[in-house]
Amino acid sequence: MTRADQGQDQNPKGAGMLQSVNPATEALVEKYEEHTDEEVEAALTAAALAQRTWRATPIERRLPLLRAIARRLRADREPFARLIVREMGKPLTEARAEVEKCAWTLDHYAEHAESYLAPQPVPSSATESTVVFEPLGVLLAVMPWNYPFWQFFRFLAPALAAGNAAILKHAGNVPACAVLLEEIVREAGAPAGLCGSLLVQPEKVAGLIADDRIAAVTVTGSTRVGQIVAAQAGAHLKKHVLELGGSDPLIVLADADLDEASTVAVRSRFNTCGQSCVNAKRLIVDERVADAFVDLVVRKAAALAVGDPLDTATEIGPLARGDLRDTLHDQVLRTVEAGATLRLGGRPVPGPGFYYPPTVLDHVTPDMAAFTEETFGPVAGVTRVSGAEEAVELANRTSFGLGAALWTADLDEARRIVPLIDAGAVFVNGQVASDPRLPFGGIKKSGYGRELGEYGIREFVNVKTVWFGPAVAS
Repeated sequence: MTRADQGQDQNPKGAGMLQSVNPATEALVEKYEEHTDEEVEAALTAAALAQRTWRATPIERRLPLLRAIARRLRADREPFARLIVREMGKPLTEARAEVEKCAWTLDHYAEHAESYLAPQPVPSSATESTVVFEPLGVLLAVMPWNYPFWQFFRFLAPALAAGNAAILKHAGNVPACAVLLEEIVREAGAPAGLCGSLLVQPEKVAGLIADDRIAAVTVTGSTRVGQIVAAQAGAHLKKHVLELGGSDPLIVLADADLDEASTVAVRSRFNTCGQSCVNAKRLIVDERVADAFVDLVVRKAAALAVGDPLDTATEIGPLARGDLRDTLHDQVLRTVEAGATLRLGGRPVPGPGFYYPPTVLDHVTPDMAAFTEETFGPVAGVTRVSGAEEAVELANRTSFGLGAALWTADLDEARRIVPLIDAGAVFVNGQVASDPRLPFGGIKKSGYGRELGEYGIREFVNVKTVWFGPAVAS
């Protein structure tokens, strides 16, 4: 099973309703009525009208809105973080960090967007030529549940800075976050309608994409969702950016600092309970140091505190949904049945909540489920290799290409290996992570296009050439 099979919107719901369910208790938190066709129409009309004025607003007058949103996020970080915990189950410490990262990204674009989008003169001996960057219009954002604030604001910050408007279609199991996100932007001073959030079922997305008021689409989610949205956007010749699944390798060569590499491997694999596209999902380790490395990973993973995500001591909370836990456990069982060694965990935690313990599988081979499929949960699979060449070959033996990590003390060897790895990002002796200063995105079935940094803000602009010939006297 890849994240494509897990889906974006497999949440409990009634007719015409979206439900917020606490993953730690399985209790129903709140029900939300879906928006009617009339409400959807009103939101699209309001966004289109607001964007016309917003695009005409000089960029230096647009950027204070980003700083105002950042201030609001920091001022109310605690209740916002607790809402994230209640709807998708990540530990409170991680939820607080997510809100802060959103604020950092907003501040980054408030500081740098003007230079990122500055007109670029093109040298010419006879004419005046310039490249300018202009907004596309109203952007549709189809977002997932695993980072309900971050995924939205990493899109919204550059979008608003560039002069676009936004319509959010969030994952169906985080409706309270979806409603709050619109409120946060509005109360920070955004013009009416500039940022709207629609509570609708996935079937309504095709109609939104087809609407003439939607200029482009961004998707973060499963490969399956990306394929569907790409086909729909392509049918209407609309620009789209896809940030999809990942099965990131973490390569450990024989000369690596095993203590540091194992610490980062555990952090990279188990943060957000393993439910991140850039978690280190496949640990590919030189066989000469594999025994020592695996022992370190098992010891450090076993020390992770599993429990109530609202307890600040908790490091592993529940998975977001019960079906995700069932899928993950099936992957573990099939991998063990195929011959892998279960070193830690491997059994759902009894009691209420969608809990699965930190799990470590050793001697995973490239034909096993934990290697060939995206494991979206707290399961680390270790594959042993003879050296760097085999490590790179196995790292690339996946349909995904989002991120990769390489651990070695030989930086010259790292520089040789990095170009051989198929990924949108390679982190040497560090944890793969998104950063507002750096472009983020993948290749192969991890999608295309980039978010963040200078490249991200230019995804949803018209790169316009302006050419002036010599003046003709009247």
